[in-house]
Amino acid sequence: MKAILSVENFVSSFVTMWWTPLFVVIFLAIVAYALWPKNKAAFDDAARMPLRED
Repeated sequence: MKAILSVENFVSSFVTMWWTPLFVVIFLAIVAYALWPKNKAAFDDAARMPLRED
């Protein structure tokens, strides 16, 4: 039982120490990409796509 707890503790600390900050960085990169002024025209065009009558 003690070995299971230590493995669980290792996995928990590994996730907390590495994966959480990694996913925060990935999330912030996605938000920065979405809000970058250079991409505004492409996103505006994509937003109007369902309203087009081709």
